[in-house]
Amino acid sequence: MAANTNTLSLRSVLEKDKLNGLNFLDWFRNLRIVLKQERKLYVIEQPVPNEPSTNASRADRDAYRKHFDDMVDVGCLMLATMNPELQKQHEDMVAYEMIEHLKEHQGQARQERFDISKALFQCKLAEGSPVGPHVLKMIGYIESLSKLGFPLSQELATDVVLQSLPDSYSQFFLNFNMNEIDKTLPQLL
Repeated sequence: MAANTNTLSLRSVLEKDKLNGLNFLDWFRNLRIVLKQERKLYVIEQPVPNEPSTNASRADRDAYRKHFDDMVDVGCLMLATMNPELQKQHEDMVAYEMIEHLKEHQGQARQERFDISKALFQCKLAEGSPVGPHVLKMIGYIESLSKLGFPLSQELATDVVLQSLPDSYSQFFLNFNMNEIDKTLPQLL
């Protein structure tokens, strides 16, 4: 009976913090802990073996049946701890396929975040160029990072935009900082 209570208490970690697309690494770490405790970690680490032939040994058929049953249990657990959008995307996959798909998606999101942050931090307004389109482009990058789950605070976002301006704006910086102007990014336009 105690093992059952431990299982339920560990599973509650996953239920409390459902996968939403932005918290994959934390969710995956918790999933691995739960599955390790349940002795089902192998289900997400190995693809489903081929079904044994009808003349296979009883041990082979039992091993396949256990893997299949564990795969169903783990797949249901994974789906139950995802938000509805992710459930719809993964409901026709087995546990191993879900993990592989989520890892691939996580890698793509990581690359997208890297590309956007690189573009944001490399933005520099050329001397004599209009400020409006430059700031709008930077706001777009900042909003994109936020949508990926990496929002910049208002102060940091403002600092990044101000640092992208050429030295000819030094009087504006001085006035901005001396008067403790508190503007949102669109208000900087």
